[in-house]
Amino acid sequence: MAISGDCVMTAGQELTVLEPRAMESFVETDFVRDISERAFAYIRAGFPVHLRGGAGTGKTTIALHLASIIGRPVIMIHGDEEYKTSDLIGGEHGYRISKVRDNFIHSVVKTEQDINKKWVDSRLTIACEKGYTLIYDEFTRSRPEANNVLLPILEEKIMPMPAARNGRGGGYLSVHPDFTAIFTSNPEEYAGVYKSQDALRDRMITLDLSSFDRETEIGITIAKSGITRNRAELIVDIVRDLREWGEYDFSPTVRGCIMIARALAVRNGSSKATKEESFVQICLDVLASETSRIGAGNRQKKVCGKIRELVRGRFGR
Repeated sequence: MAISGDCVMTAGQELTVLEPRAMESFVETDFVRDISERAFAYIRAGFPVHLRGGAGTGKTTIALHLASIIGRPVIMIHGDEEYKTSDLIGGEHGYRISKVRDNFIHSVVKTEQDINKKWVDSRLTIACEKGYTLIYDEFTRSRPEANNVLLPILEEKIMPMPAARNGRGGGYLSVHPDFTAIFTSNPEEYAGVYKSQDALRDRMITLDLSSFDRETEIGITIAKSGITRNRAELIVDIVRDLREWGEYDFSPTVRGCIMIARALAVRNGSSKATKEESFVQICLDVLASETSRIGAGNRQKKVCGKIRELVRGRFGR
């Protein structure tokens, strides 16, 4: 996705609309293509798509890829527990206050207030009205009551609007036929995630994403770091071995592969050209922090021991 020059005003600020464009570093293996084709079929059938999965499973990247296939301008919303419904649809803005001090009588102060409120649409309203593609990233990080406005949008294709928007339709807004919604979320057990309303989940088709297959992780690691395939295979296999082990707080993801690969690339060394202990240390720094909670204590020591074992076992092959 790329940033276009198309800007609209929202809540007194410029809102940049994303231009749908294929991502240069996007890796499309059979594994990824299957997910994309299924999701796009549901979108063409008229249903919102919900990509649900843990960190590092490619939810946002696939959502952006789908948006590039759809070809309509894109507006993104990132879930936030502070959101209210007005943050999604818009509100009234405009207030001015001034003070004037008398030059001859310094104790006299004249205060003027000028209240001139104007309705300003927010992201969701703009997407619905103009028929843009909406990507609501990690929507379950917003409170469920803030997302209630989505129910009639996804089902009846109308958007209830406050009376303050009179003069621009008022009452309700008919959703543009080209409007498309793509949602992403983490599993409910993640910190900071709210349980979504059953009625909202019932209006979308959910695709549960897990870790990528080996070939996709290798391709992503190469695309994001520029290292050779042999080096990428070594790093990916170590991360996948740790994932298979299973005794950690958080499952290691392809992000760990990318971090290790980039660190090695910056040092102008491959895993085999770098001293083994140096390579071990990079893996420890990246993978131990990715898989363990802060202050995990004995569990983190156990994870570090396993990382050393896996790296040294693969390093000499």
